[in-house]
Amino acid sequence: MRLEELIKLRRDFHKYAEAGWCEFRTTSVIAEFLSNLGYDVKVGREILDESSVMGRDESVIPKEIERATKQGADPKWIERMAGYTGALAVLNTGKKGPTVALRFDIDAVEVNEAKDDKHRPYREGFSSVNPGAMHACGHDGHAAIGLGVARLLAEKKDSLRGKIKLIFQPAEEGVRGGKAIAEKGILDDCDFLVALHLGLGLSTGNMAGGVAGLLCTTKFDVFYKGKASHAGAAPNEGRNALLGAANAAINLHGIAPHRNGTSRVNVGVLHAGEGRNVVPPHAMFKVETRGETEEIASYMYQRAMKIVESCALMYELEWTVKQMGESITAKSDEDLVGLICKVAKETGEFDSIESFYNMGGSDDFSWMMKRVQEKGGKASYMVLGSDIEAGHHNEYFDFDERSLLKGVVLMSQLVEKLSRFES
Repeated sequence: MRLEELIKLRRDFHKYAEAGWCEFRTTSVIAEFLSNLGYDVKVGREILDESSVMGRDESVIPKEIERATKQGADPKWIERMAGYTGALAVLNTGKKGPTVALRFDIDAVEVNEAKDDKHRPYREGFSSVNPGAMHACGHDGHAAIGLGVARLLAEKKDSLRGKIKLIFQPAEEGVRGGKAIAEKGILDDCDFLVALHLGLGLSTGNMAGGVAGLLCTTKFDVFYKGKASHAGAAPNEGRNALLGAANAAINLHGIAPHRNGTSRVNVGVLHAGEGRNVVPPHAMFKVETRGETEEIASYMYQRAMKIVESCALMYELEWTVKQMGESITAKSDEDLVGLICKVAKETGEFDSIESFYNMGGSDDFSWMMKRVQEKGGKASYMVLGSDIEAGHHNEYFDFDERSLLKGVVLMSQLVEKLSRFES
């Protein structure tokens, strides 16, 4: 597959960016592409354990489907999705061999994209047309790479062995979709599972065969309910939810780091207030905690819950917490990492190859890695270097599109190698 074709796919996904659990057009385009290549394709509910779905707002789904359809989603795929997104494509070679799975995440970040000429996507006419959704993390590139790999593998089917599974995962942002795929059981027969991520601090021409430092994380929303009153005539009669939330936000960021490893906390959103002269009766804030180990993650979460409760009590507020996402830690298998690095060298596409790279973040691919590893398979999370114009999740994010072809070459050659693997 030529680089120009990959760029065209990437830019199409970028222009029609869709946030987690709303990737209806994205899933439709992917499903149709894969079906035309001869893959057995499943979508939406067919690949997800609904009881494990996190952070999905049912109320926005009809509107998102309507928009996706207007933007080119095929109604037949929309109907099959049954309100859920994501796709699984299976290529069965008909020959005895291992099952190799690749995962590509497809959702956008909830960011408004920059609209000025110094930003290439805007300058060249492929910036997001959907407010509040932008591919600010490279998942548009991941989806394009996945389709490029799919085409190459379909063309080489006769030389492959075993079974190939390509997973196009919804709702990675906020770690909301990975567990639902893992719990569905579609990975239980996998001998090998691999994913990649663009950028993450590595420049174009560099790569890492595996990651260390995937953090456990919990995402949750907090709701405070107080009592409104006149801010001038009767301030004493009110119970100020805004001040409770503001105090909680400040104190959450004051949680002491754990001595045994990396810990993180962030309050990313705070909404409160109704009017200048009204004591605010409602507040909502969105929080995430992270930890290098389950012990540290539990420490961060428990401390956060204590602060949320204490600030509510201090201002005499009612409070509720809704969990929106969760992920665990995982580590790439060293022998698989070694093989990935060997294949990377053989491709001739990379100037620098390292075994393990400390990502320092979270990804719900961890749920899938754990599922495969517990069943006796091997898993790895690769980093594909790519020069970026701004940091991940920034409104000016963009990446070097030359890395797309490098990703396709690496992953397709890796699958060829793994498909001939004999235990």
